Amino acid sequence: NMCSKCYKDAILKQEQAKLAASSIENIVNGSSSSNNDKEPVVVGSVDLQVKPVEPKVISTPESSASGLGESGDAKPKQGPNRCTTCKKRVGLTGFNCRCGNLFCSVHRYSDKHECPFD
Repeated sequence: NMCSKCYKDAILKQEQAKLAASSIENIVNGSSSSNNDKEPVVVGSVDLQVKPVEPKVISTPESSASGLGESGDAKPKQGPNRCTTCKKRVGLTGFNCRCGNLFCSVHRYSDKHECPFD
């Protein structure tokens, strides 16, 4: 009184239950008899050679530590995204010049700021 799909599912569940029960019996019965039948395996002694480990010291280069102080003295940072000439905040609308500075829309042209490039 089952459809074909339900019947196949029921048969699969029954087979899986039988396999699970038989595997549990094999584990329970097999493990107790296998422990009694097997002899302990003895491994021969192994000679190990231990080498001393050389400690490695990682040092930071001194030039990087002194470079931080020098860069701070050479050019103080104005802050994020400010015009080099008028110090106005430009945000994402700032223009990078070929001279390497950032300018607002008024000072972006080379004749409006002291630009070495023409």
